[in-house]
Amino acid sequence: MDLLNFCKSNIRIISLYVALFVLILLPLYCVFEYSIFSDGHFSLDTAINTIADSENTTMILNSLILAVGVVILTTIIATPLAYLFSRTSFARHGIFDVIFLVPFMTPPYIASMGWILFMQKRGLLEQLFPATKIFNQYFFSIFGLIVVMSLHIFPFMVMILKNAMLNIPQSLEESGAVFGASFIKRIRKIFLPLITSNYAIGALLIFVKTLSEYGTPATLGKRIGFEVFTTQIHRFASIAPIDFGKAATLSSVLISICIGLWLIQNYLSKKRTYNLVDNKASRFKLIELKGFIKVISSVYVGLIITVSILVPYFSIISTSLIKLRGYGIRAGNFTFDNYLDLIYESDKGVSALVNSFVISVFAAVVCAILGTFIVMTIRTSTFKYKKSLEAISLIPQMLPGIVIVIGIMLFYNSIYQYFPVYNTLWIIAIAYIIQFLPFTVQYVTSASNQVSENLINAGYVFGGSKSFTFVKITLPLIFKGVIAGFMMTFIIGLRELVTPSLIAPPNTLVVSTFIMREFEQGSVSAGMAMAVICVLVTTTALIALKLLVTSKLKKKA
Repeated sequence: MDLLNFCKSNIRIISLYVALFVLILLPLYCVFEYSIFSDGHFSLDTAINTIADSENTTMILNSLILAVGVVILTTIIATPLAYLFSRTSFARHGIFDVIFLVPFMTPPYIASMGWILFMQKRGLLEQLFPATKIFNQYFFSIFGLIVVMSLHIFPFMVMILKNAMLNIPQSLEESGAVFGASFIKRIRKIFLPLITSNYAIGALLIFVKTLSEYGTPATLGKRIGFEVFTTQIHRFASIAPIDFGKAATLSSVLISICIGLWLIQNYLSKKRTYNLVDNKASRFKLIELKGFIKVISSVYVGLIITVSILVPYFSIISTSLIKLRGYGIRAGNFTFDNYLDLIYESDKGVSALVNSFVISVFAAVVCAILGTFIVMTIRTSTFKYKKSLEAISLIPQMLPGIVIVIGIMLFYNSIYQYFPVYNTLWIIAIAYIIQFLPFTVQYVTSASNQVSENLINAGYVFGGSKSFTFVKITLPLIFKGVIAGFMMTFIIGLRELVTPSLIAPPNTLVVSTFIMREFEQGSVSAGMAMAVICVLVTTTALIALKLLVTSKLKKKA
């Protein structure tokens, strides 16, 4: 009877545990099961042979070298930018905070394609400046791969370092100057030690992000024959002879590395972070850059904006407008026909757009509802271990997307006779819900933490039911978080590559797989036209939803 009463009084949280167990934990269990069981029997032979294979050993080494290289180059790019926009007169120009988000919001595979079109033999750079063809061989190498991936992720490091620098009281620097320390010595002895812990956290996160990235290695990496974890896992899971055992083994290794790095990151964030909170910390006298230093700084900022934004977008947009590729960039060889054909003549293109839009909207709605339900249940439940529900819902954020997809493939294949969603669009929607649920949970949790219990209790005191109080009081107050979660799920789902490339039904395309197919088959202009539409739709959605939230908040005020 005690168990029955417990179940009745905690039906909501038990239902959520069951739902997340099926959605998240069972697919991940399948990944480990396939890596250590063979024909129903425990065996490590497959795992050992897979890891010991010279090809896979080289691939693992490639992945680690690439991740280290990206961390180093990202540091070189981001550190001067973080200092300029936190401690100097450049900080007055807030527009750059938005500009430097553009590379991070651009799908990696699209930016990579832009760079390939720009740097390839007889590419756009060579057409504009024929003497630069000597640089082609240097770009199509691991160096070029590191550069392209770093130009995508450096805004993340800029944000972390900038926030760390803003927390350092200026009085510390002034004290160093009073005691005769030069600028370089103050940077070395005061500034760098205080941002080291934040930098270490950012470096680990970038390391994990690089290991997890599929888009750039699948485009530029494939071009130079540079295999990494994600491309090798994808190959085992999608190209005959398919070997789910090897895919699961490599996924397990990747999970282990990522979890290990996440644990280190959590340790550093809790034990090694300096909290310099002081009334003087917010008092900044920005350094006024003048003369040669200002010129050099401006050139550096312009160079980073050029290579991270202007070059890939110039390549993408110009290629989408080219009539005949053989004629290249010249007057009279530009047309909008590629866009018109995509919309009015290409059934595959329209179908891809519709599929992506419908799946992304559906997944975003479900994530918004489920994520809000999880957060509100945790807040109101008296269950002792309720926080574990939040922990389970956030697991997909810790793991590479391709690992989640492999688990989904294995799990839904095994239950196909009972739940036949595999090889349908529903399986893509389920994968998106699992992968992007953490966004809603985090955004709604942040919004919910700002809602006072007194407001909710006041609703109960004046006779409001739980549902009425939620709709009339709680939901309006957390609405911004719900919409933010919806927005992130929709935008990322619309451009997602690895999930549909692995589990989309045969002959069914979404935006990302359409772009990849056109690029690989030589219909580059059509693919780039779709890429431009993808970027425009996601950017418009971002602006529209932001305006919606702003208008809602103004009405409340």
